[in-house]
Amino acid sequence: MENYIKRGNLNIHNALDRFLSDEVLVGLDLNPEDFWKKFEELLEDFHQRNRDLLSKRSFLQDQISTWHKNNDFNLDDYKKFLAKIGYLEEVPDDFIISTENVDPEISSIPGPQLVVPIMNARFSLNATNARWGSLYDALYGTDVIPEDGGASRKGPYNEIRGDRVIEFAKQFLDECFPIEEYFFKDISHISIKDKRLVLKTEQGQETFLKDENQLKGFIGPAENPSAILLVNNNLHLEIQIDPNHPVGKTDSANIKDIILESAVSTIQDCEDSVAAVDAEDKVIAYRNWLGLMKGDLSESFEKNGKQMTRTLKEDREYIDVHGSTFSLPGRSLLLIRNVGHLMQNSSVILENGEEIFEGILDAMFTICIALYDLNQLNSLSNSKTQSMYIVKPKMHGSEEVAFTCDLFEAVEKIFDLEKNTVKVGIMDEERRTTINLKSCIKEAKERLIFINTGFLDRTGDEIHTSMEAGAMVPKSEMKSQSWINAYEDWNVDIGIRCGLSGKAQIGKGMWAMPDDMRDMVKSKISHPLSGATCAWVPSPTAATLHAMHYHKVDVLLKQDELASRDLTDIDKILTIPILKEDLDRNLIRNEIANSAQGILGYVVRWIDQGIGCSKVPDINNIGLMEDRATCRISSQHISNWIHHGICSEEEVIDIFKEMALIVDEQNKDDSDYQKMGSNFSGFAFQASLDLALKGAKQPSGYTEPLLHKWRLEFKKNTP
Repeated sequence: MENYIKRGNLNIHNALDRFLSDEVLVGLDLNPEDFWKKFEELLEDFHQRNRDLLSKRSFLQDQISTWHKNNDFNLDDYKKFLAKIGYLEEVPDDFIISTENVDPEISSIPGPQLVVPIMNARFSLNATNARWGSLYDALYGTDVIPEDGGASRKGPYNEIRGDRVIEFAKQFLDECFPIEEYFFKDISHISIKDKRLVLKTEQGQETFLKDENQLKGFIGPAENPSAILLVNNNLHLEIQIDPNHPVGKTDSANIKDIILESAVSTIQDCEDSVAAVDAEDKVIAYRNWLGLMKGDLSESFEKNGKQMTRTLKEDREYIDVHGSTFSLPGRSLLLIRNVGHLMQNSSVILENGEEIFEGILDAMFTICIALYDLNQLNSLSNSKTQSMYIVKPKMHGSEEVAFTCDLFEAVEKIFDLEKNTVKVGIMDEERRTTINLKSCIKEAKERLIFINTGFLDRTGDEIHTSMEAGAMVPKSEMKSQSWINAYEDWNVDIGIRCGLSGKAQIGKGMWAMPDDMRDMVKSKISHPLSGATCAWVPSPTAATLHAMHYHKVDVLLKQDELASRDLTDIDKILTIPILKEDLDRNLIRNEIANSAQGILGYVVRWIDQGIGCSKVPDINNIGLMEDRATCRISSQHISNWIHHGICSEEEVIDIFKEMALIVDEQNKDDSDYQKMGSNFSGFAFQASLDLALKGAKQPSGYTEPLLHKWRLEFKKNTP
């Protein structure tokens, strides 16, 4: 085979083989021959088992579709049927997870979580370094602070806007770090004296923190520190002081900035936010993971006419009130999201010509690379407890979770790691996993560190699973349906009952509007209030802003309060969001146009540029974060409406052509962009149309098979 090397009975793509030999293994006590021999043995144990699990998915889906075709919906009958076919599993007896050696960022520090495409080194570095972020910058540069009354954020520094930022930030300090009798705006000098934080007013009166335990440390001389470190709800904040700084010299207390501990953890993503379709792509992803695990990842780029190089930040050093030095992590704790069980990849070809399952490849490579951290062979550490954290998406039910845990254990044995070194995060984003969540957690109870509701993928699966049940409500109404609120509460309820509090993260999904930070600050506090110890944000700036919510809400205390509420009714989760009324034709067209807009805007970058996650303007020109999950909803919803006659294929095709012209116009300033509307025959347009017209036939409604197919076609036919 051209571009492949034979290793045992495996055909390894040259790019992957060279990367392993020349980069991955050079610092490890391993050789390529042994690696590939062990990998071949791993495939013998897990490849067919993986295939069998996918066959069961298809079998169950066929059974459910047939039932809907032959039966009027009755919830009791439906539940009995789901139990009979094994879709609804028997609920296990109560238990508590027993995961050990978990870093505090997972177990006991609630805070924002970033998800970043690992194929982009600059983004990966930015996210990893987003452990600390400037509150002043986050407020000044976003719409959190209104621009009325001369407070524009355009142009050079605007003192009016700056004053509003400082006022907002000090009010935040007052709320979360209150002082006796006064407010932070009244303070003119800050120092450390007698192991206390001393705040002096302009009138010379001294005051102190109401809770003096919030003082954690400082930098510089005690009488005139350059920084004060505070802690609240296990989350840190640094007040930076500099009388010579342009901002500091105008501030009554010489405060130049307030730095928040922001992205406590970051998921480096090999899945929904990347476009990795072959060996060359996988090497890019693995190489960046290697740099992160070794601590030497860097990226050079030009910004504002200047050449810059970004590297990983060092830990932060402080002095405690007793005069001893200590450090805090300068970087996010890193998790890595492997791909799910579905996709195969040509990086390695079996003797019979079959591509291997990509998830097995990810497990072998990402764990092997993590040895640099686990064995402390790196310059900057990740886990302080010698654990590795893998988020596993798109699993359907407890059998698939068990498969993942068995796979991780087998790889642990290959690399002489203790059992349960590799921890697992379960994405609760498939219907079969949701209703069997307790069983899923039980299968992973010794290595579980994370459950997260992914409402985007979950909605896509909701539509696909019940495709034959009837036409679904408009996509715009889906978030108000009873099933989705019950699903979000159920995840927290089950997680708390299984003992995740203080041991593992309970997470919530992404804020999809990266330019709308004002609304995020107003509304995303709902996630910690719901009992979630982490929630996804789209940028480092958003992480800093969202961090304020975890100062305002003691999530671990909130979980204690929620532990006594009644368990969410699973009947609500199983209530299918079927359309019950006729829809106006204009509404139908607008719904399809909005979905088509999102699909086209996302797919054209995926196919033509290999960009797996991007900010795509919607029909109203509002930038929305799009990845395969959002694409899954849109494609499944259109497919469902075609299937049930709400619209025709011809209507959909016409709308896609119309929206392609709009997407072309929105991207006119992108020099790398290739217009779809010139002849409507390009790979990206065809891929977009396939997703809508063929969505009902895709396995579990996933977008990956079609996206990968068309991206490979593009790469094959484009010089």
